[in-house]
Formats: sequence, structure tokens, C-alpha cells
Amino acid sequence: MENILKAVKEAREKSKKRNFVQTFELIVNLKDIDLKNPQNRFNEIVILPHHPGKEASIVVFSDSLKEEELGVKVLKSQDIEALGSNKREAKKLAKTTDFFFAEPQLMPLIGKSLGQVLGPRGKIPKILTSDPKPLIETHKKAIRIRLKESPVIQCPVGKENMNDEVIAENIQTVLNFLEEKLPKGKNNIKNVLIKLTMGPPVEVEFGGKGRKS
Repeated sequence: MENILKAVKEAREKSKKRNFVQTFELIVNLKDIDLKNPQNRFNEIVILPHHPGKEASIVVFSDSLKEEELGVKVLKSQDIEALGSNKREAKKLAKTTDFFFAEPQLMPLIGKSLGQVLGPRGKIPKILTSDPKPLIETHKKAIRIRLKESPVIQCPVGKENMNDEVIAENIQTVLNFLEEKLPKGKNNIKNVLIKLTMGPPVEVEFGGKGRKS
């Protein structure tokens, strides 16, 4: 954690001030992993301890819940059917929404109407629990981690107007996830870089013996 915090501070110092709030980006380069094997590729949701600067966009498919009580967009059966007949709008919704949730009874309709749009993007809805509010609030702090054909993972972990400790905790959470998810854990990680949107990357030391990540 100390090395991560050091790298966050250095990345901040090396980045010039811009006329917009920059994003802290985490870049993890991988090694010794066969991405031709589908089992080694993934599209996973990681819940961060702190908002990465922007709340995740969430849509709920429900005939009983209301937007006012959930604080997110709610689409009903007729909306799902309409989207099924309008592929352009369906693709736009899929592109602009990070996470989807749905009541179990609506899943067959969603599969029929939107499966071809949501499936390939890895955005099939999660089933709502009996008390959906905590689930939705938790996912507002979530990010999506993808590993496809290229052995590199890049994701936002904070904004420059957030304090260093918060950003470091988000980074540590992502690295913990990767160590558990990757076939060889930490041994699949070639190096770890942190940068602001327009700033130079800074390498994170890890491993305890001067080794860098």
C-alpha cells in the first residue's frame, strides 16, 4: 500500500494542471498468460471501496419498482419490448449503461428482446435481490475489469480532486482482485502503472525486494 501511495503522489506531481478534472488511470501489463484460451479472458465487476469519481450508470428492469425509490433509471416490460424493436436505441442504452439489474420474471423477455445486444457486451442483467437498494448503491462504486485479446488491463480508479489515500485504496482493491483472478496470480503481472489522463505513467514498486510492478 505504501508503494502505491508513493506512486499516486508522484503521478500527481508529474502531471501538469489542466482545465478539467483528470482521471487517475491504472494500467496493469500482464505476462505468461495465454489469451487464446477463453478461460483466461474475463469481463468482471469489481466493487471499489470508494467511488472512482463518477458513479456507475445503472438501469433496472422492473414492473414494480420506481425510479424515485431506487435513484436510478427503471424500464418496464413495454420499454423492453420497444427496445427490442429499435436496435439503435438498444445499442445506445447498452453503450451508455455500466450495469443492468432485472426482476427474475422479466429475464425471458429481456433475453428475447435484448439478448443479442447485451450478451456480446457482457452486460446481461444481474437478478435483483429482495432488497435491491443496497445492491444498487454498492454497484454505484463498481468498475468493469476486462481482459480480452491484449495482455493489458486499464481502468479508472479516481479523480485528481480525490485524496491520495482514497485512490490508493481503490488501486489496492483492483490488484487484490487480479491476484486472485489471474491463473498465476501476481506472477502474471509484468508491471503496474498509474497515470493521470494527460500525465506520464509512473511505475509502482512491489514485491518487497526492489522489484517493480
